[in-house]
Amino acid sequence: MNLPNKLTVFRMILILPFVLLLLGNFHQWGFITVLFGGIMEYVDYIALAIFIIASLTDLLDGKIARKYNLVTNFGKFMDPLADKLLVCAALICLVEMGRIPAWIVILIISREFIISGFRLIASDKGVVIAASYWGKFKTTFQIVMVCLMIANIEKLQLVTNIIMWIALALTVISLIDYIWKNRGVMSDVK
Repeated sequence: MNLPNKLTVFRMILILPFVLLLLGNFHQWGFITVLFGGIMEYVDYIALAIFIIASLTDLLDGKIARKYNLVTNFGKFMDPLADKLLVCAALICLVEMGRIPAWIVILIISREFIISGFRLIASDKGVVIAASYWGKFKTTFQIVMVCLMIANIEKLQLVTNIIMWIALALTVISLIDYIWKNRGVMSDVK
């Protein structure tokens, strides 16, 4: 369990408090309001801070693993899974909060399942498919979108909507690019 793998596990652990803070209606629980009264109005921002920290661990674990040659099978499998869990959990919370349409989240999550299935088939054939630049742009815009939607700043609503549409477009473009570039993987699937 090297440092990059610990960061991956830490990112997965952060998902629970992140979701609880976003969706836990703490105002219903009188004793929590009494104990943490002044903090309660900042719950979304605390959740946002956790999401940003978790997102930064994603950036760090990959850089550290490559720089110090600490790439492991555990990391190859769990790092992308942790990323998907974090973003999908955030998007589902945002649907529940009424900040993003469900159909957009369904498209984004569907893309992740399709790519994961594609990667499984490729790995079965001994082919490792690296992330493309389109996929990296998609992830960046999704993270920015989630941050803006959690912050829910009225004056940034137009920017948030533009980022959402860009993230959605990149989701579709990256899926098409991924499948097209790796279409040979599906050629002899039985």
